[in-house]
Amino acid sequence: MKLRTSLALLAATASLAAAPTVLAQSLTIALSSEPTSADPHYHKQTQNDAFAAHVYDSLINRNADMELIPGLATSWKNLDDLTWELKLRDGVKFSNGQPFTSQDVLFSVCRTLNNETNISQSYMTVTKLLTDVQTPDEHTVILKTAEPFPLMPAELARQLPIIWNGIVEHGPLKFAPKEGCGVTGPWPTVADFNNGKDAIGTGPYTLKSYVKGTGIELERNENYWGTKPEWKTVKFVPVPNAGPRLTGLLSGDFDVIENPAARDLPRLKDNSNFGFIATPSTRLVFFQPDVGRNPSPFVKSSDGKNPLQDLRVRQAINMAIDRKTINQRIMDGLATPAYQFMPDGMFGALPKAPEIKYDPEGAKKLLAEAGYPDGFELTLSSTNNRYVNDAQVTQAVAQYLSRIGIKAHVDAMTASIYFPKRAKREFSFAMGGWPAETGEASALFQLWVASLDSNRSLGTSNYGGYSNPDFDKVYEQAIVTIDPEKRKQLLQQSTQIALDTLPLIPLHFESSIWAFRKGLDYEGRRDQYTLAMSVHSAKGK
Repeated sequence: MKLRTSLALLAATASLAAAPTVLAQSLTIALSSEPTSADPHYHKQTQNDAFAAHVYDSLINRNADMELIPGLATSWKNLDDLTWELKLRDGVKFSNGQPFTSQDVLFSVCRTLNNETNISQSYMTVTKLLTDVQTPDEHTVILKTAEPFPLMPAELARQLPIIWNGIVEHGPLKFAPKEGCGVTGPWPTVADFNNGKDAIGTGPYTLKSYVKGTGIELERNENYWGTKPEWKTVKFVPVPNAGPRLTGLLSGDFDVIENPAARDLPRLKDNSNFGFIATPSTRLVFFQPDVGRNPSPFVKSSDGKNPLQDLRVRQAINMAIDRKTINQRIMDGLATPAYQFMPDGMFGALPKAPEIKYDPEGAKKLLAEAGYPDGFELTLSSTNNRYVNDAQVTQAVAQYLSRIGIKAHVDAMTASIYFPKRAKREFSFAMGGWPAETGEASALFQLWVASLDSNRSLGTSNYGGYSNPDFDKVYEQAIVTIDPEKRKQLLQQSTQIALDTLPLIPLHFESSIWAFRKGLDYEGRRDQYTLAMSVHSAKGK
């Protein structure tokens, strides 16, 4: 359900409604968290994917409600359980005027598999599962896998931004990743995309400049194959703090801002020159305990062991957190307490998970049973500019843990520092956030809960080292099950096992908020993407 608040005066509404539509020239958007690179295959994060969607197309896209829609592929179908055929859009050109063909799809697949600078094997979730990529003609691609992969279309949505094959030297391209696929020159680097040299896509915008910490400038791609965006130039400005973002909107420096503080929404409601939209998302915010190592770098206990390996300790932590209070006082009611890993009723989630009761006394008893009646010392690591109120949420969780005897410290840092450290497993109790992009519980489980098997794209974000044969057996059966009802039942079993063993401590599902000046409207998206293409001149505002 979307909450829309129209703040225009009736007189202004009538005037604007009668005025002719004029194609606007420029748009400035303030981001709460900036993209970490202009390389579309660098690090899979929401802000990176959202930025890439301006410059690069994917084979399959999602609309604002996360439904699959055609992108560079106009259709897709199973030829058999192990084979998918995609028909590509005709007449598409890259921003440099070169035609888009099946060779660009093959090259993009190969680049993800030969990208040594990516973080956490990003954008390899699908491509590592491919056993062959065939290009029988310029507008047909055939993908083959070793096992049935029913989620191929859902996983391809924003998992494979398409880049131009001409950015490197190569002979005839073929699917042979270990031999370089026919590429004879060096593979492109992050710097080649950041400086714009290789930023050649088929998207609605072209990259004019990317300066980390300063901003991104885009220009409308006048040769774009789809509906041309309303704005000729777009500037994204990183403003991590909510206060300055709102001040910039009120002063006219910004046209749109993402994630204004919920406590500031009454100010916007009382000002007819602004509007906002709040849209629930599927993004789960959680903590990931290090259960795989003993000792763990930021855990200190009287017996020298890692208490997080004891299920009773994880259960105690889970019970010690008052999710409802965090939602009310820190998230200002614009989040949903999480009692499982997907919103209730989504595919593979329990229809209605039982509430995780706030029970500090019960938590203390569990700690005592586990041999830690006096608690232990633990550092909570988190971002301070990535998720909504991430540092404040971490502080609140630390306070709740201190009430049950755990001496909790907080180490909050910028996302650009945090994510590489987390990928190297430098933390013991790390914050994470992940949206269910496929619409199924399998998306989170594949990366964050399944035992590490990088060749099969399993567990590549399982920094906590959780490994449960019972979970793996059920989950791995689910992901190759074609029948939807059977797959749903297996995913629900996987969900229950994960809830019982707590590889992740769920906190809440975020809502996303965008605020904008009068005369604009924004199509709120469940995937939390901030897109210039979603900003429109408002009718009746």
